[in-house]
Amino acid sequence: MTEVERGTARRRILIMGAAGRDFHNFNTLYRDDRSVEVVAFTATQIPDIEGRKYPPELAGPLYPDGIPIHSEEELEQLIVDGEVAEVVFSYSDVSNQYVMEKAQLVNSLGAHFSLVGAEPTMIRSSKPVISICATRTGCGKSQTTRRVARILLDAGRKVVAIRHPMPYGDLARQAVQRFASLDDLEKHHCTIEEMEEYEPHIVSGVIIYAGVDYEAILRQAEREADVILWDGGNNDMPFYKPDCAITVVDPHRPGHEVEYYPGFVNLLMADVIVINKIDTADLCGIEKVRENIAAYNPDAIVVDAASPLHVDDPGLIRGKRVLCVEDGPTLTHGGMRYGAGVMAAMKYGAAELVDPRPWAAGKIMRTFERYPGIGTLLPAMGYGTEQIRDLEKTIAAVQCDTVVVGTPIDLGRIIRIAQPSVRVTYDLAEIGSPDLRDALARFLE
Repeated sequence: MTEVERGTARRRILIMGAAGRDFHNFNTLYRDDRSVEVVAFTATQIPDIEGRKYPPELAGPLYPDGIPIHSEEELEQLIVDGEVAEVVFSYSDVSNQYVMEKAQLVNSLGAHFSLVGAEPTMIRSSKPVISICATRTGCGKSQTTRRVARILLDAGRKVVAIRHPMPYGDLARQAVQRFASLDDLEKHHCTIEEMEEYEPHIVSGVIIYAGVDYEAILRQAEREADVILWDGGNNDMPFYKPDCAITVVDPHRPGHEVEYYPGFVNLLMADVIVINKIDTADLCGIEKVRENIAAYNPDAIVVDAASPLHVDDPGLIRGKRVLCVEDGPTLTHGGMRYGAGVMAAMKYGAAELVDPRPWAAGKIMRTFERYPGIGTLLPAMGYGTEQIRDLEKTIAAVQCDTVVVGTPIDLGRIIRIAQPSVRVTYDLAEIGSPDLRDALARFLE
């Protein structure tokens, strides 16, 4: 008698993801559940993820051959051919409309469509946890995390940051990663996107963990921390149960805080909401964000903040034809048309922003084709060796006077920039009261 005849057939599930939340949902909800079979992951947003497997070392004994990862473009065929009963949506920084379009596509093919709740996937820590999340990619979450870390370090606390997953290499070898020095970035063969998140923590003296298995990561981090900082990514929900939830919102994109998934979840769950970039946003955008906070989470502590820019040599910008290189994910699925580089070019009187598209090479050109709304700037895409090489070729070919680097890392340390270049940095600066120190008072006692 077959499993179907005995009524014990495992429920067939497909997980839609982007090499992050999808793996975490599997690890916490499905890995050891004998009533379900995860037949596949699909991948989007991040290039070159599909065609691999979630390895058996991480998938567990129920999946001795691992689990295949397909392109999301194959979703319909996978549902039909795989007799999939349920599709679990497991990635972030997408509009509410986008989510419902996917839901209705899945429903039309006869499968259930599910969104996983935050609480069932949150792992509890033996140490206090402060989560820093956002409502969109590019709100300023990274500088907010650094500011929180500095407040805690100055109070004598041992702080360890754990970053939202960015597993773009060998998943089994990346299960648990610890970064305490810049040499560790090379040791773990980090991409530009990974370095943009890890390097600022390392430079400021904070140990940071990342990887794939977030239970194992947490248990190791707890051994050397008084406080755990969850450094969220891609406006996803925290993987750990926070004792204080901080959410960053962006008045440059007013309304997005309630229109994007799961950023709205982060807004609703927040104990503290940071309205960032007040110094460069218009009044209408700021007021729209305040109205939404008052309507949906009136009990949250609201902290006003700016992210002032610092440029080491403004003379290389003033009156020059400049190429602005910006943080890649902020411009792609984050949807921003400018970043710190463009803001600095405008502030310090650049004569012209040079459009890099005529010189775009290889995978950089494909990025422009996939995201045609990117402004007159260059996204610092570097998810792999080939893409990093194409980024370097593109910069070298652009006819400009100065390259303005607005990425969170020193890009000149990673690739050769032949033209004169200037780096733009930024940190969080609270405005007035309450500030983050007030919001964190109970962690400082």
